[in-house]
Amino acid sequence: MTEYTPMKNLPAAPGYKKGDLFVLFGELFGRGYANGIVDEARRAGMTVVGATVGRRDNGGELRPLTAEELAEAEANLGGKIINVPLEAGFDLEPGADGLSPVERLKGIKPDDWASVRFGEGVLEESRQRGAQRFMAQLEKFVSELTPLAPVGGSILFAHTMAGGIPRTRLFMPLLNRIFKGTGAKFLPSEPFWNSELGRFCRLNFNEVTGDTFGRLIEQTATMRAGVEAGGGTVRYVAYGYHGCGVLLGDEYVWQSYTPYVQGEAKMRLEDIAVAATRNGIIAAVYNCPEIQTNSSALFLGVELSLYPFLAALEREGGGPVAEQARRDCAALLKEGETLERMLAEAEEYLCAPLMVEYRDFAGWPQHNGKEQMAFMLERSQELMAMSADQKRVVCAELSRLVFQGVGRLMFDDSWAPQGPVLWLNHDIIARRLVA
Repeated sequence: MTEYTPMKNLPAAPGYKKGDLFVLFGELFGRGYANGIVDEARRAGMTVVGATVGRRDNGGELRPLTAEELAEAEANLGGKIINVPLEAGFDLEPGADGLSPVERLKGIKPDDWASVRFGEGVLEESRQRGAQRFMAQLEKFVSELTPLAPVGGSILFAHTMAGGIPRTRLFMPLLNRIFKGTGAKFLPSEPFWNSELGRFCRLNFNEVTGDTFGRLIEQTATMRAGVEAGGGTVRYVAYGYHGCGVLLGDEYVWQSYTPYVQGEAKMRLEDIAVAATRNGIIAAVYNCPEIQTNSSALFLGVELSLYPFLAALEREGGGPVAEQARRDCAALLKEGETLERMLAEAEEYLCAPLMVEYRDFAGWPQHNGKEQMAFMLERSQELMAMSADQKRVVCAELSRLVFQGVGRLMFDDSWAPQGPVLWLNHDIIARRLVA
């Protein structure tokens, strides 16, 4: 079990310079955490290189980006993309009989989820084949990347691969019941997670979110040795999640979104960073706060712990940044609503006895409960409804601030990490923004 180690001190300015190489190991989609660190790399004058997961053609075959797709992706990144498909996971990977795990689920109805059984060794066979495919593609990626390494300079890899929900219609109605279900539509996450379908999810999450980080470090060993022999340095960072400390009353309290079934995969990231550090490799996982992104839309309620960030900005120095944040958020509210009421409602929820039961760091990630889900979803909807335009809500503005602060902290700290696993709680992010 990883020890809870919040970042306490603002990192010093890093030594990255123009001509150093920044590698985004994961494709950039929409706006989210990765944008923050990419912005910092650009600001430092680093050469930005990205990756792609590739695309699936109509026949299901994995392919590189077309010229048009590549141009759009490179414009979005603001740098070169090595066009080698790095899709991870094995949900679409055929076994020896030609059938992928998702194809074996055709015809299964959501109500029959508990009775699903994969044959002996079926998932493991596809998992191994998927891993072999990924490693072969990663080898090609690294061979194209190696000539771009700066002589005597620095390389920073930022691992952003995450996810792994199997791509079949069977899962979405089930996951909607787990993450958004109340009353008769509520589905407890624990029995699902312990079922064959849950095991499939868990294995695929581990492959996509966790093991890709270890494989990146492993596959770049020769490149890393060459860079270091020439007087340069290679560093690795990854985005984790393991709860977050938010300001409740007069203290920062660890809390977490429940149910976060991907938690095991995020802990694999932590273990990989710890092992790499012991082997003399500069690697760190930064456990980031909950924010609202395109990818978090399934997890309604994950944004509830964002609201206290406004109070953290004021607590950690205030000034122009905090004042502007308050004005920007207040401008998004419906007529008659106030930030004071919004923050009070959020804190009342986070401090409610029912939610305190879920602040079990040692037992993380915890499974959902019927009362807990009803309370969380109701409060989420209430606070969202306080914004005048549901396409421009307060928590989206707070998310933007958080990922900017996280980007700066990760970029700066990556030069000489304060530890292999660090929590970026609301206090250190606020201090970074107001400094």
